[in-house]
Amino acid sequence: MLDWSSALSKWLMNLGLPEEWALGITFFVGALVLAGAAPALALVLIHITRKSLGRIQDRLGPNRAGPWGIWQGVADAAKLLTKEDIRPAEADIIAYTLAPLLTVFGVIMSVAVLPFANGLIGADLNVGVLYLVALGSVGIFAAIMAGWSSNNKYALLAGSRVVAQLMSYEIPMVLAMLAPVLLAGTMRMNGLAQFQRLEIFGFNLGLGWIGFIMPAVFLIYFTAALAEGEQTPFDLLEAESELIAGFHIEYSGMKFAMFFLAQFLNSFFLGAIAVVLFLGGWQGPFVDQLPILGVVYFFAKAFALYMVVQWIKGTFPRVRIDQMMAFAWKVAVPLMLVLILWQMIALKLPVATWMQYLAIFIGNVVALAALGSTLAGYFRREQIRTKRAFEPKSLIGTMRPVSPSGD
Repeated sequence: MLDWSSALSKWLMNLGLPEEWALGITFFVGALVLAGAAPALALVLIHITRKSLGRIQDRLGPNRAGPWGIWQGVADAAKLLTKEDIRPAEADIIAYTLAPLLTVFGVIMSVAVLPFANGLIGADLNVGVLYLVALGSVGIFAAIMAGWSSNNKYALLAGSRVVAQLMSYEIPMVLAMLAPVLLAGTMRMNGLAQFQRLEIFGFNLGLGWIGFIMPAVFLIYFTAALAEGEQTPFDLLEAESELIAGFHIEYSGMKFAMFFLAQFLNSFFLGAIAVVLFLGGWQGPFVDQLPILGVVYFFAKAFALYMVVQWIKGTFPRVRIDQMMAFAWKVAVPLMLVLILWQMIALKLPVATWMQYLAIFIGNVVALAALGSTLAGYFRREQIRTKRAFEPKSLIGTMRPVSPSGD
């Protein structure tokens, strides 16, 4: 399939437009589609979240505004657009205003390098993975700006948690994104999707997923993505019992809504990135004969991962801050370093390619077994520690039994 931007610009030039005008119109159309599709997608994601959590918790979810409650998100958006924008008197006006804008900006800009089908990509950068890594820091910077500029101690404390949590989990996530790059030999997102084709008797099944070769790497990426997307069980940035509402406590109206717009989109796009890196992207049966099927396969996989996130959100409890940080630095980071080292060794072995892939797979299976054993041991120790923590040692031997007569 011809790249959509090249096809559109060539068509405009064939109509007689100068090359500069054709390129300018092409870039404007791409930016307009990305900026307009993101809020519409957020409404769909919010509705899916409400309905899925409602079913998990034995509730109906939205069912009044429109059929099946599909207009509930539109009503909420209208309410937030018309609410008064209240700003703290002592807030830093520039940082306070820029924070929600930067949050949404960083998320929407990541869509530019996602290949929805072969050739259907905003910009197929040769450093696409590195581009996504760089954009990850924008959200962290925006959150700490919001916490500091609000002149609120709770917001500042939550902003400090942003630096601790997001930057800690960004390390194993970046290492997990590096593993497919080392295997495919490219940072192009579309190139990574093309690498995962699987031909049998000349027919492309599209099932050569890197996630099959690297299950442990995929699991670590998915876990780190939950933390980066501020999703359960790592939603400590908005721990209501500790920080009231997190770093955006002093925001109202549409500024408040922009943080949650970015959060919903970020959760979906982190899953979409996992689809490209580990689950074949737009690859699938008959995609060579009918390229538009790539869009169907891509969004089917992305929404399936988003439903897994909602399942985790509705069933898993929130972890403690010490448990979250210990898992990042004591488990995820060392495990990813070992997996990357083993992958580099396996790719240098003087054997056939399929044997190199088998060696990588075996290393990932061993890593999964080690991870399961480590977590099982921790849970056993935590259960014993929890029981001992509530043992009333100060009362042992000081209480005399009550006689039947009550004396």
